[in-house]
Amino acid sequence: MNDAAAPATPQSDAELLLRSDEDAVATLTLNRPRQYNALSGGLLDALGRALDAIARDESVRVVLVTGAGPAFCAGHDLKEMRSLPSQADVDALFARCSAVMQRLVGLPQPVIAAVNGLATAAGCQLVAQCDLAVASADARFAVSGINLGLFCSTPAVPLTRNIGRKRAAEMLFTGEFIDAETALDWGLVNRVVPPDRVLESAHDLANKLLAKPRDALATGKALFYRQLEAGLAAAYEDASRTIACNFAAPSAREGVAAFLEKRPPDWK
Repeated sequence: MNDAAAPATPQSDAELLLRSDEDAVATLTLNRPRQYNALSGGLLDALGRALDAIARDESVRVVLVTGAGPAFCAGHDLKEMRSLPSQADVDALFARCSAVMQRLVGLPQPVIAAVNGLATAAGCQLVAQCDLAVASADARFAVSGINLGLFCSTPAVPLTRNIGRKRAAEMLFTGEFIDAETALDWGLVNRVVPPDRVLESAHDLANKLLAKPRDALATGKALFYRQLEAGLAAAYEDASRTIACNFAAPSAREGVAAFLEKRPPDWK
């Protein structure tokens, strides 16, 4: 969480969130570096609108999320939250944040967090909610709201779905930081790389995904999250139905034929 001063004037979507597209990869950069990229209401709205646009954009195959400056994201903007006039406004802010996090899951494209620095509270939540994560060796992670008397309830949702219960409980109950290597060991991130190679490594991972058929990844991502929330029998029923439909799709037919014919697949 961040208690840095908010900007004197409101920022536009284009200022709060930068988007750059290259080779079917859309990079979204949280752009409040003076506030350690704290998730203001405006930034949350900009991120939500960007994700909605990307969901409709067939030219985008993979999404990267990173932060401007030395931090990835320091959570919610506490000064902004303290200035909200009513409890209903606080409720609405957290609902907006939860909706954005769920948009990441609902996005057909895989999302990779390129964690360039500090990721705390809702910033750690954002890392956990992305499908994959590459972290700088000097990145640090915490769900530290408890230190302010505010249990990180919403960050607990993706955190407990990424790492073991005891480890998640330790982070949530103590508010203590873990370093990047611990985050890797615990399963919060996929890779740890030197600070100057975070985006490069994230793009390397994105390129591996670009080599796979779009429809199979989109179908698989949706199933991956559905089955996590289902009981064993329901998960197998859903997975069996999904893979059968997937097998009938042109990309799978081409992939199987290419394997049997010992040639590279020609996915359209």
